[in-house]
Order: sequence, then C-alpha cells, then structure tokens
Amino acid sequence: MLSAHDNEILTRTGPGTPMGDLFRRFWIPVALAEELPHPDSDPIRLKVLGENLVAFRDTNGNVGLLDNFCPHRRASLFFGRNEECGLRCVYHGWKFDINGDCVDMPSEPAESNFKDKVKITAYPTQEFGSVIWAYMGPPDLKPELPQFEWALVPESHRLVTRWTQDSNFMQAVEGEIDSAHISYLHSTFKREDGAGGATSTFAGSKKGAPELTIKETDYGFIYGARRDAGENGESNWWRATQWLLPAFSLIAGKGWPRGGHMYFPQDDEHISAWEYAYNPNEPLTEEQRIEGRTKFKIFPTTHTLPDGSITDTFRMEANESNDFLMDRQAQREWSYTGITGGRHQDMAMTLSMGLISNREGEHLGTSDKAIITARRRLIQMARDLQEGIEPYAATHGDLYKVRGIDFIAPEHDFFDFLESHGELGVAQT
Repeated sequence: MLSAHDNEILTRTGPGTPMGDLFRRFWIPVALAEELPHPDSDPIRLKVLGENLVAFRDTNGNVGLLDNFCPHRRASLFFGRNEECGLRCVYHGWKFDINGDCVDMPSEPAESNFKDKVKITAYPTQEFGSVIWAYMGPPDLKPELPQFEWALVPESHRLVTRWTQDSNFMQAVEGEIDSAHISYLHSTFKREDGAGGATSTFAGSKKGAPELTIKETDYGFIYGARRDAGENGESNWWRATQWLLPAFSLIAGKGWPRGGHMYFPQDDEHISAWEYAYNPNEPLTEEQRIEGRTKFKIFPTTHTLPDGSITDTFRMEANESNDFLMDRQAQREWSYTGITGGRHQDMAMTLSMGLISNREGEHLGTSDKAIITARRRLIQMARDLQEGIEPYAATHGDLYKVRGIDFIAPEHDFFDFLESHGELGVAQT
C-alpha cells in the first residue's frame, strides 16, 4: 500500500507539484510529427502536464508550442491563422512566433512599441524519432534528448502510435512493469473434453508466479522475471524489461520488431500513451505497418475535458464506455478476459482502478517488486528535486541506449548470465 500523502506526490503532475517539476526536467513527447504534416499546416490543441497548449509548424518548418490562450483577451490560439512564420490570433490580430514573441499587433497604433513588451509562454521543441518533443523546465537546464535506439533508426525501420487513456500516468506505467499479469490477463486456453467433462488448459507459461530480480541503474532499472521453461526445472525463461525514467519502457522480446511504450500526463486523470515498434536491422514490412496502425483502431477526435477545455486526442474504438467490446462467450470458451488485444486488456484493468487509484487499499505481493521500486524511485527523485538535486538521467541521453531481451538459459543468476554474455545494459550505437 501507499499512503495518501505519497500517492499525492506520485500522481500529481500539474505546475508547481513535485512530480510535475520532475517531469519538466525531461523532454516530453507531445505529438506525432505527422500531426503537423507541412509548413503552415493546421494548428493542433494539446494538453501537457496540466497546461493547455497549441502546437503549429511555421512557414520555415519549425514547430512552436505556445500557451493556448492569447495574452490579450485570452481567446484560444487554436483558431489562429498560421501564416508567415507565426500564429495570429483571429480576435484582434496579435501574432506570435515559435519563441513566444509578439511580432505583430495591428490593433495598436503603428508607432506603438507595446508588442515588444508582450510575450506568450512558449516551450522549445525538437523532432526526433517521428515524435515532437517539448521541454517545459527551466531554460538554463534544458537537457539532451534520450537516445533511444528506436528513435535513432531510419524512419522506415520504426512505427510510432499514440492514443489517449483516461487514467493517471502511474497506473499505466505500473501495468507495463508487471510481469506476473501476462500469465493471466493475456492468456488464451483450449477446452479439452475428458472423462470428467470439459476442462481449460492455458496456452503459455505454466508458472503464474515469476521470480523477479531487479537491478537499479542511472536511467531507472532493468528487471528479470524468471519462469520455469522445462519440465524438470532445468532451464529458465527470462523476460528482461527496461523501465526508463520517468515513464518509458522497453519490453522483452526474442525477434524483431519489438519496442515499448511511454505514458505522459495530459493532466492527472488523462495521459498520452505511445507505442513504438522498430527493427534495427531492416525496414518494417507494409504488413507490419498496417497491423501496427489498425490493431488499436485509433481515431483522431476532439474531446472535452472535465475543466471544460477541449483537446485534440486519439481515442480507441474499444474503450471504457463500451467495456472494451468484451465478449463473455469468448471469455467462457477461449479467452481469459473476453477482450481482444493485449493493449485493450491492459487498458481495461488500469482504467478500471479509477482515474487515480487509491493505493491505500492495495495489498502488494512478491511479484510487485518492480512496481514498488518504480514508485519509490520517482517519489524520492521528486523530493530530491525539491532539495535542489537534479535528476541525473535527464542530462545523460546516452543512458537510454538499451534494449529489453527475452531468453532461455540454464543459469539461475540473471545478471551473471547477462554480464557473461555481454548483454547487461545492451547499449546500442
């Protein structure tokens, strides 16, 4: 369980909160590059860490990220004209460039210098790995981008998808580093009619209680989940998952493509969720791209948030309003959940906890070591930052050149095996 006080620190990410300050020390993914497809294309609404923002690509192809509200009379700049290297408010014509400077104020006399005194909040952006990233922290502390392998490969070798989830970011992060649930939530089974009648046999691992080994690192931690791989317990199936600060993952896998997820708050009760899949050795096939784009059935829409603000977002066809298209008959016959698709299964669980989970009601077990470690690490880092201790990982992008791996080995010591085979960290260039 987690105390109410610590849960507040962990889950609140708005301006001025300890966790919000911590997130603002890192580059944050805010949109797909394709959402702003060409110079002077339509602006888009975004909400990031509790702030209503507008993103636009200017005439030179550079991306600006501005406060949604014009500093004149607080009209939304989403309705603005994107023209001649600036976004112009259509209410009175005030125009702002990607740096937030007011470059034109036609509603004032020509001799006025008032525009030189007006500036709107603007955040620096970079395009990297098909994603638009923003830095929302102190300008003098702007770090380097995390050097993920998936973002460094050619564009033809990767696919990045994003969608919106209605929950706190940490519930999604915890589902990502919970290896025990794959033996249940994502299981299918077959029915076998024997002398005693029909029985269910699970497909996949026979052991539902993995043994976890965790090694903390400068970028977060790597953890191995061990299950018996042989009939006599003579070999071990290891899934080595990477958790990277503050909210990234790399999921274990044997073949390619593989990848992971990132979960960043729009606000405390909504997140932008991302999936990246890549192959460092060759381009993704057309079939892989089609599957990656269509399996979630994500549709760009507009969505009204509880505070009345409207944000552009991406919603899945299967969602909490329709119980993720759960099929009870399928649940009886072949699917543990009756919900199609691993991502939908995960979302059904994490969203069912409520917008912000009440962790005082939890009873954690031995399979929750990774979750406990991630919570402790984030809370401590947020507290450290309040004392002036900056997060090391934010300024060391090379730390993120790692992979998740999946393998079978006779050795019982996970990290001895990785080190002996040169795999610990699995840094890539």
